[in-house]
Amino acid sequence: MLKHWLLERLADFNNRTAIIFEDSPISYSQLLEIQKSWQSFIEKAKVSAGQVVAIDADYSPDSIALLLALIANKNIIVPLSPSIKQQKDYFMEIAKVDYIIRPNVGKEVIQPFIVSSESYDIYDKLRHNDAPGLVLFSSGSTGKSKGIVLNFNRLLDKFLKQRKAMSTICFLMFDHIGGINTLLSTMANGGTLVPVTDRFPESVCSLIEKYQLQLLPTSPTFLNMLLISRAYEKYNLSSLSLITYGTEPMPNSTLKELHKHLPKCRLKQTYGLSELGILSTQSQNNDSLWMKMGGDGYQLKVVDGVLWIKSESAMLGYLNAPSPFDEEGWMNTRDKVEVDGEYFKILGRETDIINVGGEKVYAPEIESVILEIPNIKDVAVSGKRNPLTGQVVYAKVAVIEEEDIKSLRRKIKKHCQTRLAAYKVPAYIELCNTTFHSARFKKQKKTAGES
Repeated sequence: MLKHWLLERLADFNNRTAIIFEDSPISYSQLLEIQKSWQSFIEKAKVSAGQVVAIDADYSPDSIALLLALIANKNIIVPLSPSIKQQKDYFMEIAKVDYIIRPNVGKEVIQPFIVSSESYDIYDKLRHNDAPGLVLFSSGSTGKSKGIVLNFNRLLDKFLKQRKAMSTICFLMFDHIGGINTLLSTMANGGTLVPVTDRFPESVCSLIEKYQLQLLPTSPTFLNMLLISRAYEKYNLSSLSLITYGTEPMPNSTLKELHKHLPKCRLKQTYGLSELGILSTQSQNNDSLWMKMGGDGYQLKVVDGVLWIKSESAMLGYLNAPSPFDEEGWMNTRDKVEVDGEYFKILGRETDIINVGGEKVYAPEIESVILEIPNIKDVAVSGKRNPLTGQVVYAKVAVIEEEDIKSLRRKIKKHCQTRLAAYKVPAYIELCNTTFHSARFKKQKKTAGES
């Protein structure tokens, strides 16, 4: 039987509930029995240490147990969630996967997927260090998706110190750094994981009420959907003690509205990148976008208003792109920030800056102001080319109830003129009947004609 400190920790939790899946509670001892079964399975399939194995699944007792078995077996693991269905084969080719395992299907649960006899030097480093690896793919929102290789043991090191156990809803994706961090943090502390059936506000709130869940890790986009749906009024969310939000800038209007409706729940901003891991953060207060961040193993500096980070748990490198680190190991996050003593405020990515006649406009600021307007369901702000000023502000909006576009435009411009400088007021406003978020619940902005 292969050993790993995480498995030994989980064994200590014994009869505590590890997962509630499809209304069935699974204890830690039961989960480890499933893990042993998968350990036996991969040994019989002759999956050796150092080989690259894709897990094609969402959260379930089997997928989590298989993940634990592959960590113990020192494999390089490529999680693939249902949200990337169209890109799975491409990602597996980039990752040079040896085997794909589908733990939630009955037939052909394991298949070879060998695209090349060659390997990556990054993989060889993991094998040389006798360490399990993790390959995550970026969303590709700023270009092609990049394969990010991490040492799994380094990710796990931050959970060696045991902290408070919490019952947690699995909202962030199985193949997302935030989802992996949530899974590892909850289990290493003896908490309970509850996978979602879907990611609509009603379904999420129903699970929180039903199982008295304490922690909701999510995105600002989802929290705005929650406020619009008013699902918090239909379900008892009194058990919820902490909401963490990250992956994209939070509109100040959304944060204040959330604090107003859930005043007893702590709201905590998170910050992290797949390339660097998840930093420790501390929000200044419940309705503030200012936060302290860093923690053991992280160094931060700001250069020309842009955040740079050096991390002991940083990725080993990309599979299909040059290294983003400088000679000293610092990475330019491309995030523009403001600094006030120990506190940071994330303004947005450099790529999100709209240049209007030399004036810098941050899309999240405009979005926050527009979301203050009644009947606005969602908004996505970007830049549109203009021969005179280079760019102007372009806003796509979705409404809750049907509204005349001319009166809507007048209402938006009038409100923005009272809250923003003239160059920040949207020059173009388009009404859209679509969602502006990806499967990962991050805002998507680009359309034809934008730049």
